[in-house]
Amino acid sequence: ILARHLVTGHGVRHLVLASRSGLAASGAAELAAELEGLGARVEVAACDLADADSLRALVTRISGEHGLTGVVHAAGIVDDGLVEALTPERLASVWAAKARPALVLDELTAGLDLAVFAMYSSASATFGSPGQSNYAAANAVLDALAQRRLVHGLPGVALGWGLWAQASAISGRLDAADLARVTRYGGAISAEQGAALFDAALATGQPQVLTINLDLAKLRDQPEIPPLLRGLVRAPVRRASAGARGGASLIERLAAQPVADRRRTLSDLVCAEVAAVLGHASGDAIDARRAFKELGFDSLTAVELRNRMNAATGLRLPATLIFDYPTPEA
Repeated sequence: ILARHLVTGHGVRHLVLASRSGLAASGAAELAAELEGLGARVEVAACDLADADSLRALVTRISGEHGLTGVVHAAGIVDDGLVEALTPERLASVWAAKARPALVLDELTAGLDLAVFAMYSSASATFGSPGQSNYAAANAVLDALAQRRLVHGLPGVALGWGLWAQASAISGRLDAADLARVTRYGGAISAEQGAALFDAALATGQPQVLTINLDLAKLRDQPEIPPLLRGLVRAPVRRASAGARGGASLIERLAAQPVADRRRTLSDLVCAEVAAVLGHASGDAIDARRAFKELGFDSLTAVELRNRMNAATGLRLPATLIFDYPTPEA
């Protein structure tokens, strides 16, 4: 998407597209032919960006043969898991694709007169993203690097992307619950929006820009607004004590009901929160007797449900909640 935009929107006439697989990557040859049909000279290079020597050789060759005028670092992989499940190896693999190439590219191009040094970061580095502490940290390196380049008078911008609508190697494994979670505050980014956001980010002159599709109406309807976003919407101050308030109102509702109705009220509450986590429209879609695992829960959504139940009840429930009680009914 970006390669097409650089050719059609920015008039770039010479592109080197580098990835581990090079021309063996799916669609690489077709993309090169398409771009050449639009008037660009395109080279698809096989280069493992995590290999500093290979990256150095590529940059040196391009600089000598053509003159390097701009860099876009868009590589990345994920290896998601809760903090307790991370290992040095799982951290290193994510950093090798995201943070290390950015630092090497910074070093290799420091003496060149670049017009653009853009890095594809992630909104997870700003907001935090459940299960992605290694990915968030790697992207935070890019954000910091862009700041450092600005201090030294060098071009640099880190674009903190949200979810793109077009599936990628990173997002293609997301299920319905994952998609519901990451689009809770706005929709996915279309190809057209992505190209426009790229241009807008460069135009700001700022080193770190969040390129996300934020829906303020959806944000305003959330039971708890993330602290970093509270300045964007008008919301009552009472949101800050949502947990205590939710627990008190729930107790009042239960106290006013006949004993026989209280179980149904609690069941409806649990099912409604389960549905919200899984992306269903209402609790009616939830079979309270089915195991959470069968409903589609994993360790990340388990923590999210616990947090929502804490807010709704005013209780301090354990992170092991759905493992201690394996069905909504329980």
